[in-house]
Amino acid sequence: MSSHAPTATIALPQTSPVPAWARTLARRPLQLTVDGQRLAGDLVIPARPEGLVLFVHGSGSSRFSRRNRAVATALQQNGLATLLFDLLSPVEEAIDRRDGSLRFDLPLLSRRTLGVLQALDEHPWLKELPIGLFGASTGAAAALQAAAGRPDRVQALVSRGGRPDLAGAMLTAVRCPVLLLVGENDPEVLELNREAAHHLHCPHQLTVIPGASHLFEEAGALEQVGGLASSWFAAHLDRPA
Repeated sequence: MSSHAPTATIALPQTSPVPAWARTLARRPLQLTVDGQRLAGDLVIPARPEGLVLFVHGSGSSRFSRRNRAVATALQQNGLATLLFDLLSPVEEAIDRRDGSLRFDLPLLSRRTLGVLQALDEHPWLKELPIGLFGASTGAAAALQAAAGRPDRVQALVSRGGRPDLAGAMLTAVRCPVLLLVGENDPEVLELNREAAHHLHCPHQLTVIPGASHLFEEAGALEQVGGLASSWFAAHLDRPA
């Protein structure tokens, strides 16, 4: 990961709500600019949110991930705001579709995640919300590295079918509570999660979803992920005043 801090801004439409948290659920597209690259995002804010969860998607995916959106809906129903965003700009996505060169660039992906965290710090009312990270596949490693880089900001993290082993030596620097969710029928990833858990010095838990495979496509699997993630964030995010 680059040693210098990413520069980042966040832009919401002029019609976006001010902190009137008693209003009904609001959905807003937004544009994030991180180190000169424009990243699209989708922000959903329920009434009186208990926190904000950033989704860091896996290799070859995007903010349109069906599985992540299903989990995001569960979090929203449990009082959490969610932000799904693209880690790559449209030009970078075109390059990655051709050669797959960026989807495993963990320094880049974790830097983008840190940039989004910085952009939220600069926003007049989003900065008031406690932050959690939800990472899937390789995105879990980027989320863990970002959590290690911002222990002051990230209060909890959930990984779904993730590759925490790819976070490398930065696993030992993670301070927030970490929940690792892995499908029972995903033996290789399960073993990698077990090994990575040994390097975590923070509160952590590895939970195996019975009958689930790597993509959690089995009936009820994503519902279990949504419920467990909601409970984890509810337990570990400091609620705003």
